[in-house]
Amino acid sequence: MDANRTTRGTVLMKTKFFAYAVVALLVMTAASFAGWPQDKKHHNSDVTEESAKAAEGFRDIMKAPDKGIPKDVLDSAECVAVFPHTIKGGFIIGVRKGDGVVSCRTANGWSAPVFLDMEGGSVGPQIGAQSTDYVLLFMNRSGIDALLKNKISLGGEASVAAGPVGREAGASTDWKMKAQILSYSRSKGLFAGLELKGVKISIDDSDMRSVYGEGVNASEVLRGTRPIPAEVQAFPTALSSYSIKN
Repeated sequence: MDANRTTRGTVLMKTKFFAYAVVALLVMTAASFAGWPQDKKHHNSDVTEESAKAAEGFRDIMKAPDKGIPKDVLDSAECVAVFPHTIKGGFIIGVRKGDGVVSCRTANGWSAPVFLDMEGGSVGPQIGAQSTDYVLLFMNRSGIDALLKNKISLGGEASVAAGPVGREAGASTDWKMKAQILSYSRSKGLFAGLELKGVKISIDDSDMRSVYGEGVNASEVLRGTRPIPAEVQAFPTALSSYSIKN
């Protein structure tokens, strides 16, 4: 009897310990993700870094023509958004948070960037954190117009599909019929088309004010009526290096 009682006690203690560990991990994960937006808002100089990182990520992808975004697909895009170093992580309940920029074609080339926030969640067996770059090609103005009105949900207000990759994929015309937005991801050096659904994207009003001042209109920025500030020139310059079709 004593042996059975001891065994049951040991099992109970292990069960409680595991439960406490799970709760602790969930609390720490939630706290860390919840703190990111507030931390960022106190460093307005980060907008320069955001534009530079987005430009760097985009250039890295386009340096591999056999595995990157086909040029004819890129040339057909009205707007391009890049979310560099987006963090995905969690324990059972996953969280995705990231900052990004988007520029659109104008009569004079690519527009000044509009700053964005990405957020989303998922449920399933997962643990830890991972950094991923996301690229979104807005193939027509309807997707970007929905974003300008309010935040959009990929797969909801805006249809999204995995973008084709490589030269051979670019020869196909199937992608033209798929969605308003073509999405890609790069993680641990691997780049591929990804059907990115259940993610919400919104305009980062704080970053917009820090770059363009009070009363800025994101629609005007993307139409090219605002000059491109020197500190955020990196991203539209990178886009111009690979696609200058108007």
